[in-house]
Amino acid sequence: MLERARHEMEDERRDYFLAGTRFEAPPLAPGLYVVATPIGNLRDITLRALETLAAADLILCEDTRTSSRLLDHYGIKGKRQAFHEHNERERAGDIARRIEGGAAIALISDAGTPLLSDPGFPLVRGLAEQNLPVFPIPGASALLAALVVAGLPTDAFCFHGFLPAKAGARTNALKKLVDSRETLLFYESPRRLGASLAAMNEVFGPRQAVVALELTKRFERTHRGTLDDLATHLAAAETKGEAVIVIAGATQADAPAPADWQAALKGAMDGQPLRAAVDEIAARFGLKRKDVYDAALALKPRD
Repeated sequence: MLERARHEMEDERRDYFLAGTRFEAPPLAPGLYVVATPIGNLRDITLRALETLAAADLILCEDTRTSSRLLDHYGIKGKRQAFHEHNERERAGDIARRIEGGAAIALISDAGTPLLSDPGFPLVRGLAEQNLPVFPIPGASALLAALVVAGLPTDAFCFHGFLPAKAGARTNALKKLVDSRETLLFYESPRRLGASLAAMNEVFGPRQAVVALELTKRFERTHRGTLDDLATHLAAAETKGEAVIVIAGATQADAPAPADWQAALKGAMDGQPLRAAVDEIAARFGLKRKDVYDAALALKPRD
């Protein structure tokens, strides 16, 4: 019984360890704490994140086994529960009630900042709608880490997460971004990296791009070049971990001359129905369908 009581006391301790030195975490106000954790190197965590995780009444983990590596490394003994895409909606109500009752709950993903292609959005939205407190504990983020080393414009950028797995849906999603002037960022799994780069090259052409792999880890590497070069180089390469793809936005030179695509449109309309011709030219030149459709109506002979 004494042994059991000792273990219970250890589980309730609100402390963490740095280089073998114990630090006691200060108490937390009730609320949800969205905590960024390292994306690879365990040292990429803030002191505030360690204090928050140590002091939390409950730590919600995307995968408790994965998070244990980080938490055990810093001697954090707090209670952990799985919180992932398959149970986040059903668990949201219970979490809200616990916060209303005075609990401080931490949310972490397997790596990086939660909610960015990770679970948590329905929970945070629900708490916000109930006017319950949500606190950000900022830190590591793979997309920002890749962006700042890419050497591409950072004044305007847009994150699009993971592309669809199916080829047709992936190509359609990319076509919608052809005219975007912002730097584009994507996450991709290693098994689809080659196919996605090939699709990006087909849709965007040979734009400048960067593929960042295993950021902050021992074998971190960054590949730079045009999309066609990267698609060829990484087509059959074996990669581990998720990749971050950073692509230069559209420039004025990327836009086709109106005279060119309108001439092609006129030719396409001679041999097929108007809608089919519009679809063909919009896809071929990476144009908005409405713009091509309006031009087709203007070119259509009047009865």
